Amino acid sequence: MSGLRITRRDLLSLFVSLSLAGPDTKVKPVPFFHVSPLKGVSFILRNSPTSRKYLIETMPGGVALLDYNNDGLLDILFVNGGHVRDPMVRPFSFDRHDPTYWNRLYRQNKDGSFTDVTERAGLANAGDTNYGMGVAVGDYDNDGFPDIYVTNFGKNILYHNNGDGTFTDVTAKAGVEAGGWSASAGFLDYDNDGKLDLFVTRYLDWSVEKSKTCGFETPTYCPPGDFPATTSILYHNRGDGTFEDVSVPSGIAARKGHGLGVAFADYDGDGHTDIFVANDATEQFLFHNNGNGTFTECGLDSGAALTANGKMPSGMGVVFQDYDNDGLPDLLITQLPHEPYVVYHNDGRGSFSAQELEAGFGVLSGRSSGWGIGLEDFDNDGWKDAFIVQGHVFDNVETYDNSLRYREPPLLALNHKGHFERADSGSDMPVAGRGAAFGDLNNDGWMDVVTTSLGERPQLYLNRGGKLHWLTITLRGIRSNRDGYGARVLVNGQVRFATATGSYLSSNDKRLHFGLGSAEIANIEIRWPSGIHQVLHGVKADQFIVIEESEQP
Repeated sequence: MSGLRITRRDLLSLFVSLSLAGPDTKVKPVPFFHVSPLKGVSFILRNSPTSRKYLIETMPGGVALLDYNNDGLLDILFVNGGHVRDPMVRPFSFDRHDPTYWNRLYRQNKDGSFTDVTERAGLANAGDTNYGMGVAVGDYDNDGFPDIYVTNFGKNILYHNNGDGTFTDVTAKAGVEAGGWSASAGFLDYDNDGKLDLFVTRYLDWSVEKSKTCGFETPTYCPPGDFPATTSILYHNRGDGTFEDVSVPSGIAARKGHGLGVAFADYDGDGHTDIFVANDATEQFLFHNNGNGTFTECGLDSGAALTANGKMPSGMGVVFQDYDNDGLPDLLITQLPHEPYVVYHNDGRGSFSAQELEAGFGVLSGRSSGWGIGLEDFDNDGWKDAFIVQGHVFDNVETYDNSLRYREPPLLALNHKGHFERADSGSDMPVAGRGAAFGDLNNDGWMDVVTTSLGERPQLYLNRGGKLHWLTITLRGIRSNRDGYGARVLVNGQVRFATATGSYLSSNDKRLHFGLGSAEIANIEIRWPSGIHQVLHGVKADQFIVIEESEQP
């Protein structure tokens, strides 16, 4: 057919149309996960939906996997929303003193059950003027115990881990309360001085007074573009328990967006951690670390700002890891339906290309709304798979588009050498999914998932396991920050960038998991943030190991 020219946009439309026509039929007969409520966990994510459609109601809430008491078992922290009155009247309060609306910390017991330790740990006071959003975890003072940072609409809270099972609110002393509407956050060492700094995304310049309802006959939540954009915040760790807001001198405050997700990686291999912000209905931001305390936003120039057909994504959750085993960290971003989830492939030389279709997400996600996301090797075959929790923003979306659903089941997509295909997650129960955190809860070498959904209890996706091999690494920095955040770790040809940050409003197990396939031996290469290069040969598979940073360059 001479003269017929099929463009990339035509292909994108075709793949999205196929996904709207019906689900992918390539489903594994055996589920990968055993899905169940968490034993001993009574938490319910209280978002308090109202007829006024206050936008905060549909946006929480994060989850963190951390070993707060260093007993070798992952514990779980859930961030709650709050009580939203219908309508809200002054003085504004979200009733966070009421135990119904507390954030909750659950300690894991040796039998796999959980015990609520919120009150005894000192985490019961979330602040009545705070509506909860997300959580970040990191050892900011290098004392060997993970600290917790909770984001809110209102003021954020930094909890210092005292090392005895309790936490102290040190927000005022540390100077990191932020203010406004904070969303995701994460710890990183952007200047490689051995101390963890803190990055906070903020969503909108919004308040109860500025709130409004959209829709015609049926009211619904207003899109983010109806409210002014705002800046993210970068706090520099001074090393004395306090932080300095360096958003302006660093260049972070030079760009305003609708920031929801955040992820870190050294995408160009220069030894400095870069920052990616997933913006909702705004260009995506890639802040390149210049190595001198400043950043340059280069999303558009690098090819990591827009979708394949030139639109601004509705960026929600994000993960910044290498999905095709070429050694370069790529970006996967969840968004609203009628566009596939975004895949920015790292082409090297500081540039990215949109690869949603090539990676398979055109068929997998065209009519879905995604939030929390992870790239983890769930089948231990040496390729990172994708798990995404889903659910629309609008709780009445069916009245506007009967092809869409407010509640959706999660998406598990197995990675076949860089191409993703749908697999059976073990659950087809639709929920309004939001947060997702990834880690090995039962220490069996197979990665699990904990998810949150609005108005419901969290779910545990416990990996059923298999016969392939694995290795899990805990980094312990000496000259670098103790968590080893920012290290580049290469194991048998696979690369992971050490971080707990990613997904949506959530914090993952800081341990680095590698599927080894049939290999029983692993070779490990680490480039620490300090610049130290460390190599280990002949490490046996199927074990948890701690690698301490060498003191020799």
